[in-house]
Amino acid sequence: MGSWDTDEKKQTHPRAAMIKFKSWLRKRSMKEKIGLGCGAALVVLLFLWFTVDNHDNLFVTAELVHFAGIGVLVYKLTTEKSCAGLSLKSQDLTAIFLAIRLYCSFVMEYDIHTILDLFTLVATLWVEYMMRGPLKSTYNDELDTIETWHVALPCAVLAFIAHPGTTHYFLNRILWAACVYTEAVSVFPQLRMMQKAQVVERFTAHYVFALGIARFLSCAHWVLQIMDGDSFLLTALGSGLWPVMVLLSEIVQTFILSDFCYYYVKSFVEGGNIVRLPAGVV
Repeated sequence: MGSWDTDEKKQTHPRAAMIKFKSWLRKRSMKEKIGLGCGAALVVLLFLWFTVDNHDNLFVTAELVHFAGIGVLVYKLTTEKSCAGLSLKSQDLTAIFLAIRLYCSFVMEYDIHTILDLFTLVATLWVEYMMRGPLKSTYNDELDTIETWHVALPCAVLAFIAHPGTTHYFLNRILWAACVYTEAVSVFPQLRMMQKAQVVERFTAHYVFALGIARFLSCAHWVLQIMDGDSFLLTALGSGLWPVMVLLSEIVQTFILSDFCYYYVKSFVEGGNIVRLPAGVV
């Protein structure tokens, strides 16, 4: 009997500690929560800096996580026969930047990123086909109100203002920049759609959380490469406004997903199958 009581205490102790931590965190102000989040991100960044020898592997991992996220959508569409909660506009923007990046990879550099982008693009196009075709009746178009061109057009204009100063053809440099900017905001229609619904079912939540992890790893890749003083990367980025915009784009992607990731983890800790978002998120 005493042994059983001891085992029960061991099992409940972590849960009690988690409840206390959540209670403490809930009492923090928004500024304090932001500070804690930034501090945690910095700790993880330093951990990656000291433990990962080849920081280019972070970018490859980010692309693999993104592909895994698309795989979650494929599973959702094939098993539930429903695309409810998914933003077609975000999928369109994802297909646009992946297609551009795939083209740029072919004409500028052909490597493992090209293959990963090809797989992810094919999976994304399949998701778009299902949402426009067999599962169209389950698509919540009344919640997906941000037009694709409202996001893509400003990215194209910005690409003419700030783009790489490399020796590649001018058009290719513009496309490369447009790809970076479009990727940075491609998830925004999805986040806006979830804000309106305020309830996110598990598969869509898994997908968006995977995007958040991918974006953090990608951002970490750029930051750590620059911290290392990577001469090839610095040469590729060039000087002027373009390097600043690349880093800013990565930070924007990470930042706009951070709120959702917080509520995703919160829901997971509480054992919920859905993620509930307050009206102020995004």
